[in-house]
Amino acid sequence: MSAVESRLAELGLTLPEVVPPLAAYQPAVQSGVYVYTAGQLPMVEGKLPVTGKVGAEVTAEEAKDLARTCALNALAAVKSVAGDLDRIARVVKVVGFVASATDFTGQPGVVNGASELLAEVLGDRGVHARSAVGVAVLPLDAPVEVEIQVELTQA
Repeated sequence: MSAVESRLAELGLTLPEVVPPLAAYQPAVQSGVYVYTAGQLPMVEGKLPVTGKVGAEVTAEEAKDLARTCALNALAAVKSVAGDLDRIARVVKVVGFVASATDFTGQPGVVNGASELLAEVLGDRGVHARSAVGVAVLPLDAPVEVEIQVELTQA
């Protein structure tokens, strides 16, 4: 077990299986020393635990927890191409999309769920640049979607 996966276990978390693509794309691709993930939904065992808009059917706190799940799924996608999460030199960028009710403006707080998980798991290597974007709708009526870009150490 890698040091990163040991840290996940200390936090009571398990790295899930990679979420299969919903369309014509790969969960993650590597280009040089960078891995780019596709947008990761908060799938748990193949299902979305909650659907709807944040600020309407879904609370900001529920959505923040879902963003954590998205980040965990993103780490699984990174591992699928990098082979070992200990190769992560740093998380470079996180982009979070929040399906938002028209009057909801708390997107940064929702995406903090992903950012905080990455920092808890990776320490300083998990600190990153970020965008948090409110959108009208996401695939499968998911409340949140997160993609990450990581830099790897040389193999």
